[in-house]
Amino acid sequence: MTLKTILKNKAAGFISVPPSMTISGVVNVLGEKRIGAVLVVDEAELVGILSERDIVRSLAKEGAHTLELTAAQLMTAHPTTASPEISVPEAMQIMTNGRFRHLPIVADGQLIGLVSIGDVVAARITQQEHEVDSLRAYVVGAV
Repeated sequence: MTLKTILKNKAAGFISVPPSMTISGVVNVLGEKRIGAVLVVDEAELVGILSERDIVRSLAKEGAHTLELTAAQLMTAHPTTASPEISVPEAMQIMTNGRFRHLPIVADGQLIGLVSIGDVVAARITQQEHEVDSLRAYVVGAV
């Protein structure tokens, strides 16, 4: 199974904010959409990613001043991206090694989606359930 398969099973699109949006505005978007991260996009180009963790870490260090910062000031610039053709286990490895929970998907230089660790784990579980069912059918048929 590939990330392309996961994207087909998700609602189309992704949530993005401009680099100039304040963290206060980003927090509102995260809360309204019930998501853990937003992509920071400038003129259709991915320039960064900003997660709840980034905001919480800044709040711990900078306090309420964090809410006045912009997405550009707090985002992770040039985030790791993946092709829609990579496998689910490969995506899990990338996310585990990088210690992040959201992976932007880019095809032919265009941002096409975002997968979360939850999406990847759910796909892996589904894949393993199918494998177990296939093995059961094989064993029952072979007896």
